[in-house]
Amino acid sequence: MSANDYVLVRGMRDTRSALEQWQRDPGALLPRIFLGSLAIAVALLLGVWAVASLSTPDFTGFRIPGLQHPATAGDIGHTLFRNSLVLAFHATACVAGFIAGASIPLTAAQRTGFSRKLHEHAGRLAIGFVVGVTMFSLSTQVYILGSEGSTLAASIGVSPGVLVLTVLPHALIELVAVFLPLAAWIMFSRRGEWNQLLAATFVTVAIAIPMLFVSALIEAYVWPDLIRAASPLFS
Repeated sequence: MSANDYVLVRGMRDTRSALEQWQRDPGALLPRIFLGSLAIAVALLLGVWAVASLSTPDFTGFRIPGLQHPATAGDIGHTLFRNSLVLAFHATACVAGFIAGASIPLTAAQRTGFSRKLHEHAGRLAIGFVVGVTMFSLSTQVYILGSEGSTLAASIGVSPGVLVLTVLPHALIELVAVFLPLAAWIMFSRRGEWNQLLAATFVTVAIAIPMLFVSALIEAYVWPDLIRAASPLFS
């Protein structure tokens, strides 16, 4: 059996075993992943609040579905598409972690000389790249959402803190959903259980998708009412 065939067979076996373990006892892992995802979501919201408080409102204006015009299926689809891109990115990072932490070391063990050294360093570099790109993504999300939040808060006459409170019902669901693969990546990488990450990707994405649908509905049909209740401009 070639090195690549061996890695493929071993990876499939580890993933199937991990999925069976998750199915037998989902309570052993999922609560920790949800708590980790919630911690990331709260940290991001605090960052958004801080950036929004420090940013200068743009006042170019933008329309909020359900506030300036009735929410449509297209608005919900746009929200789902936007959040699906973030979920896909974090899921890809989870798969990359599996490849870098589990598959590449197995390939390296089947090789000798320069080829082995190359694969060993490639795994470490890949993990470092995933960490760097993920941190860049989170920083970018905080900056963009904070800048937009500053403008929106000024447009409706509330403080950034009040605006953050109005988005909590849908934002917590949305952010926890998109960060589930990332939380799994962090948990299993810290434990050195890289072979669990492919199974974690399947499970967390399957859980996240219905959560994003619920979040999009709340954003379209509940959040505008919360804005009206919080803003003095609509009283």
